[in-house]
Amino acid sequence: MFAFLHKYASLMHFYRLSARLAPWLTALTAVLLAGGLVGGLALAPADYQQGDSFRIIYLHVPSAWMSLFVYMCMAGAAFTTLVWRIKLAEIALRESAPLGAAFTFLALVTGSIWGKPMWGTWWVWDARLTSELILLFLYFGIIALDGAIDDRRMGARAAAVLTLIGVVNIPIIHYSVEWWSTLHQGPTVSKFDKPSIDTRMLIPLLVMVVAFTTYYAAALGARMRAGILAYDHKASWVRALVRGRSPEHA
Repeated sequence: MFAFLHKYASLMHFYRLSARLAPWLTALTAVLLAGGLVGGLALAPADYQQGDSFRIIYLHVPSAWMSLFVYMCMAGAAFTTLVWRIKLAEIALRESAPLGAAFTFLALVTGSIWGKPMWGTWWVWDARLTSELILLFLYFGIIALDGAIDDRRMGARAAAVLTLIGVVNIPIIHYSVEWWSTLHQGPTVSKFDKPSIDTRMLIPLLVMVVAFTTYYAAALGARMRAGILAYDHKASWVRALVRGRSPEHA
């Protein structure tokens, strides 16, 4: 196991593995997105209170889930960066931040669109919404801090420290609807007893969550491959790749 992890912590081996997985992840994402959207927008019944306006959850919930998931992945990469100083972890941290920011922005926008007909306003300083907005600013701060330092490795370490500090916001976002009285509805899918949602609505929602997750994996892989080439551009295997040869023959 450790030999496998050590091997694929190598920039060259990760690049090759990621390139091989890319078409499969892309195809899987496309299939899941198509199935989830058809199931959620066409096959799921209308909500008895919200009507068809509830269907925005098929974008909002996966986006909100990914905003937290990506940040926790970044926290793992940040810890690895600071403790073991692995270059691949630095690249994963750097390349995940824009994707996490995009998911968080989409969650806030779709939440506002849903909130207008439900609450009568685009925005309220609700605990869940405010902590999610703070998460977006954390993503922006990590991106800015990493880009502000010329030394790439020092920038990654500074971004890693900020990432780990910001982890405190994640449980606040998740449990805010339980800790405080908020306008945002409570948990419906993650309840321990039984989800408070019709199965015909739930299944497409879970498919969309998986689709967003595989999209993140595919997009992160593409960004990391570009980041690896920029980071290791002087290596013989990169020069061989540019010349059209297989990296193992470098």
